Amino acid sequence: MKLKSLYVVLMVMVIPISNMTAQEMDFENYNPKSTLVVPVNDVKKAKFPFIDVHSHQRDMSPEALSALVKDMDALNEGVMVNLSGGSGERLHTMIKNIAANYPNRFAVFANVDFEGVGTAGWSEKAAKQLETDIKNGAKGLKIFKSLGLRYTDSDGKRLAIDDPRLDPIWAKCGELGVPVLIHAADPKSFWDPMDKDNERWLELKTHPRRKRSDTDPAPWEQIIEEQHHVFKKHPNTKFINAHMGWYANDLKKLGELLDAIPNMYVGIAAVIAELGRQPKNAHAFFIKYQDRILFGKDSWKPEEFPTYFRVLETGDEYFPYYKKYHAFWAMYGLQLPDEVLRKVYYKNALKLIPGLDPGLFEK
Repeated sequence: MKLKSLYVVLMVMVIPISNMTAQEMDFENYNPKSTLVVPVNDVKKAKFPFIDVHSHQRDMSPEALSALVKDMDALNEGVMVNLSGGSGERLHTMIKNIAANYPNRFAVFANVDFEGVGTAGWSEKAAKQLETDIKNGAKGLKIFKSLGLRYTDSDGKRLAIDDPRLDPIWAKCGELGVPVLIHAADPKSFWDPMDKDNERWLELKTHPRRKRSDTDPAPWEQIIEEQHHVFKKHPNTKFINAHMGWYANDLKKLGELLDAIPNMYVGIAAVIAELGRQPKNAHAFFIKYQDRILFGKDSWKPEEFPTYFRVLETGDEYFPYYKKYHAFWAMYGLQLPDEVLRKVYYKNALKLIPGLDPGLFEK
């Protein structure tokens, strides 16, 4: 009897300890599996060949290209646009490797080094180098978020996106007929107070260096408006606003901007979770602005592309994004019409980016 009593006491002690451990689990680790049973359509391969206008590849050696093409074929990716081409000899070597191995499967965008803005002749030299890079095969210009966030001029002052000393760069792209894909700032929540009301609290907690403020380095609204000012100032240049200009969570506002700036287009890279949580609203937006939206992914992780396909192509309900810290909510499919899918996947990019092979898509 004594042993049995001791066993009961031990069991009573163990149960609360186990419960307490579960209750003390932090939010980062709380990731319950949904019990909802609904139809599932796993889309491993895009319905139509697509152009990924937002990729980054440092290594484009012949061996690396072969490996990339294998993964691209599995996804039905026709062309990868590498936005990290750099400039000068590095870019030229990359383009020569492509031409010798897979001339129709890759495009490269050049980059501008903004160090030294304000020194004598910088604007002219930068525009001339860009012209050389385009003549050597670059299909466009990619602007990283460092412009507006980190770059300073020769006097140590923050370099604004709409600094007039950069005008020759934007004008040169218009003159040469190549697009500018620009990433400005980051989600506005990075500038908001990091409190219980901040939807990106988990991301900021796990990635604290992403937190910004009105003085680090400037208000979000100011940085975003600087790029819009550039778009309006250079109507002959085509601009692809990366990440839907950080207005994927406010499609009404984004639509107003598209209406006001006819030379602005948007890429969906890294914001598919915003679209997937508002399927009716996003579906209507894609129908209305079907000629202004381009497919892009950003980070090259082939296993993540099917989530994009599922959001765009299916009518599936309540499925997760692949990064909880980035989007802890469930998503729904937009079930876009085939003609809209074709435009988003490749037709719009073919119109904007010169020299791509339409035969890969329009068979």
